[in-house]
Amino acid sequence: MKRKPLSPETRSQLLVAQGNEITEYHIYKQLAEKQRDPHNAEVLSRIADDEHKHYEIWKEYTEKEVAPSKWKIWKFYWIARIFGITFGIKLMEKGEENAQVNYNEIADEIPEAKIIAKEENDHEDQLIALLEEDKLKYVGSIVLGLNDALVEILGTLAGLTFALQNTRLVALAGIITGLAGALSMSSSEYLSNKSEGNHEGAVKSAIFTGIAYVFAVVFLVVPYLLFTSPFVALIVAVIDSVLVVFLYSYYISVANDQPFRKRFWEMVILSTVVGLISFGLGYLVRIMFGIEV
Repeated sequence: MKRKPLSPETRSQLLVAQGNEITEYHIYKQLAEKQRDPHNAEVLSRIADDEHKHYEIWKEYTEKEVAPSKWKIWKFYWIARIFGITFGIKLMEKGEENAQVNYNEIADEIPEAKIIAKEENDHEDQLIALLEEDKLKYVGSIVLGLNDALVEILGTLAGLTFALQNTRLVALAGIITGLAGALSMSSSEYLSNKSEGNHEGAVKSAIFTGIAYVFAVVFLVVPYLLFTSPFVALIVAVIDSVLVVFLYSYYISVANDQPFRKRFWEMVILSTVVGLISFGLGYLVRIMFGIEV
């Protein structure tokens, strides 16, 4: 049976869909080839095959070959390699949602369009959920390390800034406190997992917690090594802490499909309140003990 000619609008949207499908096919294919984990390689290969199948479906209607976007392939391939395949894939899918083809309009001319699109999305979501990544498996440990460091070290730096008013001394105290805190948090996370029977993941949980803690410490202490004014350094450290919270909250919201704003503001408010309290305590200690540095 010969199909009716498509309207220019529908044809244009199908060509966009084709371009998305063939681009994502190449992204998934390249990621699958670089996977060391056979399970993840198989899942990514299956998604790539699905994307190519979708491309062929739309090609039957447009009767035209569409070239993939080399820029998108390069961009999302490297995002996935650096920040994790789940984050890279979901970020890519969110971008596609923002420029989504209107399947409701297409369905007027191609009745099965909405069904095909729903099957595509459902199957793709199921496959993405099968991916296994340490970055997401130990996200709780990373949050623990980051949150504890931001609250504890920012509070310490705020208190010492007013008590000592010397950037080098504050930086030194921050580094020592930070390293000690990282070791303490790592060992606590290790023992906590062991006590819960998670013997296999105890070491990795401890490592992820420690790395996240040290990462936050570096961001917070560096301003005290770059600026001579302790108060300017503190302001920059506060901005750094907000930036860290923003980046990590965004990462988790994309990778784990969680609300961004709630997580972001919870961590920012908590860090700010503790910092202000510590700043006030530093002022009181300086006055009470007559500290002059």
